[in-house]
Amino acid sequence: MALFVLILLAALAASFQLAAAQSLTLKPFKDDLFAYPALLSSQKGSLYRVFDYREMRDINQRDEVPERRVHSQYTSLGVRGVQQDLALKTDAGTVRYIAVGKTEGASVITLYLHGQGGSRRQGADDFTFGGNFNRIKNLMAANGGLYLSPDFPDFGDAGAAQVAALIEHYAAASPGAKIFVACGSMGGALCWKLAARKDTGARIDGLLLLGSLWDESFFSSPAFKRKIPVFFGQGSKDPVFPVQSQEAFFRSILAKSPGYPTRFARFETGTHGTPIRMTDWRETLNWMLSAGR
Repeated sequence: MALFVLILLAALAASFQLAAAQSLTLKPFKDDLFAYPALLSSQKGSLYRVFDYREMRDINQRDEVPERRVHSQYTSLGVRGVQQDLALKTDAGTVRYIAVGKTEGASVITLYLHGQGGSRRQGADDFTFGGNFNRIKNLMAANGGLYLSPDFPDFGDAGAAQVAALIEHYAAASPGAKIFVACGSMGGALCWKLAARKDTGARIDGLLLLGSLWDESFFSSPAFKRKIPVFFGQGSKDPVFPVQSQEAFFRSILAKSPGYPTRFARFETGTHGTPIRMTDWRETLNWMLSAGR
């Protein structure tokens, strides 16, 4: 009898956690400072938008030291009190990562996967990229969520296996949490690999491609079949991944699956790192949370 009661209580707790995750809306955090600049144009309603990015304003005036240290009003450093540098032993190898927020019973989980030459520390740096990583850390911590920024050995199958193992571990610890994966630059190769895997493709709830690449294999992936939301942020002058190619891929998603939940933010005159600096985490994740209800 006691065992039955314990099982029932565990099931009720899990159902309450799932219901809370499904109704979650991230609370504001410095929204006025991180709001998008002026909208220059839009297509397909709000699905495709072009924003007025200006380096002089959005880097030189926003940063105390351009590209190195943002002005203090853009950050809240108290979140470091719930930040840990951890290691997880998995069958795919030991994963080093930075975790911010609730490592168990989280309402929502967001991962950031760095690009070429990056590390787990990039996604936890409070001062670079205009303070935008500090914002996502605070958004997750303040909303009962978890933010993860891992290291991984490469952008191929080995890297995808380690990130998948990290996701599996924290999905088990927070069974009701929605899981979103943001990929900067070459990290996008891992976004598409995670979408294609049977385990993570069936588990992740949204992808954010930030100054990143495209992959036609997405159309045959479990994630595409589930219609998980996909966000693209791209600078119009990105010299690494041309904006025209990413825009064409965005349009091909809508062509193959009309009504698919996808959005594109083009930052006019922005370059390769611009979307990491300028993407509005709260607006994007709230859209993804609502799209999955």
